Amino acid sequence: MIDVAAARARLGRAAVLLPDPVPAHPLLAGRPEIGRGEYSIVLDKGDGERVYKVLTSPADYFLYTADDRPRGEHFPIIHADHGIIGRAQSGYPLHLIEMEKLYPLDDESPAAELALRMIDLYWSACEQWSRLGMDMGRIALYQMTTNPLAPSDSLQQALKALSDFVEDYQVLPDILNADNLMMRKDGTLVFSDPVFIA
Repeated sequence: MIDVAAARARLGRAAVLLPDPVPAHPLLAGRPEIGRGEYSIVLDKGDGERVYKVLTSPADYFLYTADDRPRGEHFPIIHADHGIIGRAQSGYPLHLIEMEKLYPLDDESPAAELALRMIDLYWSACEQWSRLGMDMGRIALYQMTTNPLAPSDSLQQALKALSDFVEDYQVLPDILNADNLMMRKDGTLVFSDPVFIA
């Protein structure tokens, strides 16, 4: 098993949390924050089914809202794009998205087992292509699409859709972090935040 923290550090992707406060907005007022990442803040909508996600990353925004974004069983369901609600300290706009509520991987679940297998394979491919610098992640992801690892056609198609999106939008994949792979209540593995911009 790889040391995910060490792998992310070697890729220049050490864990950082978005420093911005939750922006003032009527939809967010009084909502509890339930998660925070490098480019996002997640607040509970309170209905048990949806969350509000404040995004600063253009890569995530494209992934969630582009007409040609990856869709299907292994990608989040987006219910609404509530527009720009401010500006982050980084200078990027703060977008507000309403999406399905996803859950951290349960360590004993098949989804977690599959996620760790994907992370291991992805890291091995990154090491193989490390001489390509930042492009190694894109090549590693593409390699995963040509050497099927998925136990289902739907997951293999999701990897291909993600690889195509990465190429089309010139973003970088971020599947080393298990926090970017989440699950639904039914145990379905979902690519929640699998991209970034360098």
